[in-house]
Amino acid sequence: MKEEIFDLTTADGAMETFVCHPERDGPFPAILMLMDAPGIREELYDMARRLATVGYFVVLPNLYYRAGRDTKYGPDVLDKGSAEQARMRAVRTKMTIPPVMEDVGAMLAFVDGHDAASDGPVGTHGYCMSGPYSLAAAARYPDRIGAAASFYGTWLVNDAEESPHLTFAQTKGELYISCAEHDDLAPLDMVEELRGLFDASGARGELEVHPGVHHGFAFPGRKIYDKPAAERHWERLIALYGRMG
Repeated sequence: MKEEIFDLTTADGAMETFVCHPERDGPFPAILMLMDAPGIREELYDMARRLATVGYFVVLPNLYYRAGRDTKYGPDVLDKGSAEQARMRAVRTKMTIPPVMEDVGAMLAFVDGHDAASDGPVGTHGYCMSGPYSLAAAARYPDRIGAAASFYGTWLVNDAEESPHLTFAQTKGELYISCAEHDDLAPLDMVEELRGLFDASGARGELEVHPGVHHGFAFPGRKIYDKPAAERHWERLIALYGRMG
């Protein structure tokens, strides 16, 4: 496995980015992996590496870079009321879709110029807060994003102008929307509303609710990690990218 951490230049500054891909038989289709709210950590690096081993050029950026270098958080970031959670939320609550779409544009330009990334469609998937970003990217860059997935994406139906549910019809690539049965950030009534909007849009893809699991089920480091559902997440994701292009 080849990997590096470097600063990817964007219009708003230097975005620290992790890249990994296999050592042999490249170039490889590019995948943009978008982080969840607790931010960049070794757990996400390991997930990027797992995807890279099956033949992908994986790009994992620190989307909090506009708030500075000190945007990696300790293990208590998920503990309600902790100082690390408060520090993270001060950054998270300022995140909106439009600037992240500019970051996606910078990532696409980067993979276009990298020898290890092949020509052709690019995939994207996001967890938690980045589920909406992934789906929005498929609408913003329909001729580049060949597949997009959201895993327990938060508030996929909302009042913002850029809410993903408003742009399904603008996508061309296949979409996969994965939801947990138990998720306060995407309650089942919202998920069913989203399903109706998705079906009516004519977009290609699937919305799936995973029974008995909670928000964050695919992360091995979480107390609510569910191995069968997490392995299903890998199965669905790798199959989705395998159909790309």
